[in-house]
Amino acid sequence: MTDGPIVANLGRPETPDERAARVAESRRKRRANQTVRNLVGSLIASFAIVAFLLLVVVRPDPTPETIDYSAVAVEVSASLGTDVVTPVVPPSWSANRAELTGSGGVDEWIVGFITDDDSFIALLQGFDANPTWLASALRSPGASDSVTIAGREWQRYDRRDDDDAGLREFALVTETDTSTIVLYGTAADAAFAVLATAVAAELED
Repeated sequence: MTDGPIVANLGRPETPDERAARVAESRRKRRANQTVRNLVGSLIASFAIVAFLLLVVVRPDPTPETIDYSAVAVEVSASLGTDVVTPVVPPSWSANRAELTGSGGVDEWIVGFITDDDSFIALLQGFDANPTWLASALRSPGASDSVTIAGREWQRYDRRDDDDAGLREFALVTETDTSTIVLYGTAADAAFAVLATAVAAELED
């Protein structure tokens, strides 16, 4: 009989071989448990990385910023010492740009409108403009015809069949005593008529 403590499940002391087998089995189980824990830890870390990437990379498109072009117009008018055109457009439209710029020595007031069907129309007002400025603003549009909208005469440029027209697919141009007003964009004729009517009303005030 081997000396040593009595093992409960044996009712006697362990033999050296039994003890060695028990220790080996204990080590095997411990290694197996560590492997499972490591696997679980790796999976948790992987899921955390995937969740982070989804939050950072897969985000909904941000809502485009809407600019209060009327407020900007007040500041620009004060800077120029003359009023700029600030048409009242449908509430379903929004402005994504409103600023005073310049080109060829001509001060330019420009407002970019997004219509209710997500089309684009720009209002460009050039002060003391000249034909060179207009040709540059319209990107050499070619021939035009004359139309009357809201009692005001406009020159109409239709380049919708021109693949190189870009944002200047269609344009309307009218003149005041001190400025040239250009409406250009990708919207339908009806939207241009709405903006031209609003501009005409502004010029009559």
